[in-house]
Amino acid sequence: MLRKVTSLLACLSLALTLTGCGNAEQSSAPASTPEDTPDKPRVALIMKSLANEFFINMAAGAEQHQAQNDSYELVVNGIKNESDLAQQVSLVEQMMATQVDIIVIAPADSKGLLPVVKRAIDQGIVVVNIDNKFDDSILADMGIKVPFVGPDNREGARLVGDALAAQLTAGDQVAIIGGIPGAFNAQQRQLGFEDAMNAAGMAIVATQAADWEQAKAASVTGAILSENPDLKAILAANDSMALGAVAAVRQAGKTDAIAVVGFDNISAAAELVQTGEMLATADQFGDQLAVFGIEYALQILGSGDIPEDRKTPIELITR
Repeated sequence: MLRKVTSLLACLSLALTLTGCGNAEQSSAPASTPEDTPDKPRVALIMKSLANEFFINMAAGAEQHQAQNDSYELVVNGIKNESDLAQQVSLVEQMMATQVDIIVIAPADSKGLLPVVKRAIDQGIVVVNIDNKFDDSILADMGIKVPFVGPDNREGARLVGDALAAQLTAGDQVAIIGGIPGAFNAQQRQLGFEDAMNAAGMAIVATQAADWEQAKAASVTGAILSENPDLKAILAANDSMALGAVAAVRQAGKTDAIAVVGFDNISAAAELVQTGEMLATADQFGDQLAVFGIEYALQILGSGDIPEDRKTPIELITR
């Protein structure tokens, strides 16, 4: 065996002047060997529902970034709906089994996913949290740190709420439609809406969850409208729910009487803002959010350091 390896190496060193070195060496040698060229990092992007345009845009932005850089491999996964925690846990376990180097995750729940995330970290996988922040107290109890890359949801909701308040009169009745109650971003957006409405002296007459879903938001809005005939505005914690609220407002024949605001700036909502059927939304640059997370995770993988949370931009969108 040693003679054969020595013969092969001698042959390769004379490759520029010789045409071959016998049958064993007639196939061309690779330019480099696995020992010379380390494998590219494998990055798993695990999102919430790919039925939501916000996450479709997020996936597209990540895929474009990978194609332009080609410095890492990318695997994109999403759950069936935004509340399917069990399926998201399963996706993390699948990525652990395939031994990815990085998991960038937009969690369906701020608490329930943390046990499997800890197992991934213990396996040596770099985990970065985007979109919906993990619960700080549970992270501390587990003795782990997962950097969050994303916007200040409370600040963004406050911007949207302030824009709405400017069009209302103190004492006007408003309703808030929230996301999944256990999700940190849902909680923060509700607080931001409440900050703006309370500061402007509005009367919050209803606060109900619609779990980020358009159809459920339409149903919830219909019930709120029936119970509150003097309602002047609806604040929805994402644009999918805002679209459902707009549909219910149309159905009730109150398009000119009730203002609707949302959060995310998906294309359908952006169009409604321009036509006036929605007053405002917030753009958290969803097509770049996963990219911010991936770039941060690659930095961590290369340095071994765990940086602090990273705040990303958010912008108020009005007509």
